[in-house]
Amino acid sequence: MTDVILVVKTGNAQLKSKISKISREFSYDETAYNLPISFALTGVAVHDKSTAATVFTKTGDNPLVASECLLAEATAATGKESAPFTGFISDTVIRKLGYSLVDGSILGLSLIVGTPESAGSAAAICRELQEKYMLTFLAGGVIPTLSSAGVKLGLDYRLIPLGSKPLHGVHFVDIVARVAMMFGGVSPGDTGRLLAYAAERAKAIVIVFPGLTDEEIAFVDGMRVLGFPILSLGGYEGGEWTTATPDTIVRTGMDLKGIRVNVTAIPIPMGCSPAFEGKSIRKEEMQVEFGGGRSPAFELLRMKNPGEIEDGMVTVIGPEIDSMKEGGAYPLGIIIEVTGKSMKKDYEPVLERRIHNFVNYGEGSWHVAQRDLIWVRISKEAFAKGVKIEHLGKLLASKFRMDFPQLLDAVAVTLITEKEKVLVGKREAETIYADRDARIKGMRDHEVDTYYSCTLCQTFAPNHVCIITPERPALCGAISWLDGKIAFEMSPAGANQPVEKGSLINAQNGEFEGVNRFVKKASHGEIERCSLYSVMEYPMTCCGCFEVIALMLPEVNGIMVVNREYKGMTPSGMTFSTLAGTIGGGAQTPGFAGISKNYILSDRFLQGEGGIERLVWMPSQLKDELKPRLGPLLTAKGHPDLFDKIADETIAETIEDLTDFLNRVCHPALAMKPLM
Repeated sequence: MTDVILVVKTGNAQLKSKISKISREFSYDETAYNLPISFALTGVAVHDKSTAATVFTKTGDNPLVASECLLAEATAATGKESAPFTGFISDTVIRKLGYSLVDGSILGLSLIVGTPESAGSAAAICRELQEKYMLTFLAGGVIPTLSSAGVKLGLDYRLIPLGSKPLHGVHFVDIVARVAMMFGGVSPGDTGRLLAYAAERAKAIVIVFPGLTDEEIAFVDGMRVLGFPILSLGGYEGGEWTTATPDTIVRTGMDLKGIRVNVTAIPIPMGCSPAFEGKSIRKEEMQVEFGGGRSPAFELLRMKNPGEIEDGMVTVIGPEIDSMKEGGAYPLGIIIEVTGKSMKKDYEPVLERRIHNFVNYGEGSWHVAQRDLIWVRISKEAFAKGVKIEHLGKLLASKFRMDFPQLLDAVAVTLITEKEKVLVGKREAETIYADRDARIKGMRDHEVDTYYSCTLCQTFAPNHVCIITPERPALCGAISWLDGKIAFEMSPAGANQPVEKGSLINAQNGEFEGVNRFVKKASHGEIERCSLYSVMEYPMTCCGCFEVIALMLPEVNGIMVVNREYKGMTPSGMTFSTLAGTIGGGAQTPGFAGISKNYILSDRFLQGEGGIERLVWMPSQLKDELKPRLGPLLTAKGHPDLFDKIADETIAETIEDLTDFLNRVCHPALAMKPLM
């Protein structure tokens, strides 16, 4: 048995000795937070021996700081480890995780370090963590052990292999530090607030297998200051580590952090969890596929009258998978019928979009797109375990009843694989889609008296309040006004609350007395005024999971937008990560706004600054993505040539290049009222 208290002293001494021997410069790419742990604790940007020594001393010889600096230097010397190891994870990936960290599909974080004695027990622990909605990071010998047992690793499976040594677990801590700064409004150098944030909001646990060195034990023990329970599977004694067995360790850790989850098993021959939602099934891995342009397919959810359907009934019309040729493309119709005393017809499209999530929860099933554009695959591995079309129906029926118990009294699923019947059902579904679009398409902000809030992200950004209108979706892009309305009706005490507009203060900027009252109360008094359509005056606060940043460029009297996937430099002289680091965490920053991609297509976009004519630059990736909708929209507004006058990085990387281009094409922003 290893005496933790004794070894921690030895390990800390070894780390201190190594810090004094740092000899080269180091940094991480794709982050605005330097070495995040050191930066969060002290506000100092560490990049060499001198700054490392300064921060190490300033933090009282902190083993987390020492480990971070030493790993960064080693990575600079040898380069990042090759796949499957991720190494340092970029800001962009963390921001993409933002909504998952607050919508209930991720309940907590876990780190597993060391080398398991049994591959089976390690695999069982990881499966339990997946099933209990935990996002798990791995470092050290546990990674090859799991791989040898056939466990699939990667962000798509919420089992993230950070690196080959336990010390790579430092990246788990630097993620927590960045989440605090990105979403929580923790200022670099505010140690007390960082530690409180980590302990109260991170919901993180650490699981330790045997075989750690003295330095690694010191590093792991250092995480206790962040409020992370350290759970040992044996081999260690003393200190404040908690000993547990493989069967109890996950439950023990979750209990210590107050993480509660009720998981009901679905009787199908594959796992079902949000942990599998991000996976892909490549062509060579699939048994069969449906839709995706190779065969007709559609999905439809519709309301029925009470008594018309039998709860839990799953019907398959047409051939099953076991009679289909491997690798073939077949037709598929997914029809879900629901009843419920509180169910309304307007809820149909919102619930229908959950089909995408639920099918992807299956360990061997995959789904993209929606309506009559769906593409579904079943993996060879799932087929070998006995998965059939029928089981997709059971998965869907079970998940709808589990997730909407107050709304739905009965759910029945019909799956059609007979081509002619799929085509008939598809035509009927397309008529229903058109009717829905007609009801929703004309909805405008001025036609409703109530908007909806979203405070889901207050889990991480305590003062952030998102106001959702018919013409302005949530900044994460995940919640529309109708989603908010339905969410409130289904859960009146939830994160989506009605916001009465109240008296109009400023029509151009979209400022209302009722909205201001709500925002002030919901932000705990931090934000007194909020303009829904302006980036310059009292813009909406940002949490950190926004899809796009809009910001003014006073030099060209215009506004640029940059999406989080873009990694290059912008004409503002800053990358997305740097820009995002200045406005997240519930901050209200005039001249900057976090928005969704769809808001760019709204008539209310930049209304306070004069509208879409202010848009002067966006990354080519985003421009291409929006072109099919943005081009016709600009033409309809009387600006058929404006799309080509919006620059991207292939035209202008600097403000000087942008100025030259805008003058050359006579962009309308140059003649508009000055922004400042």
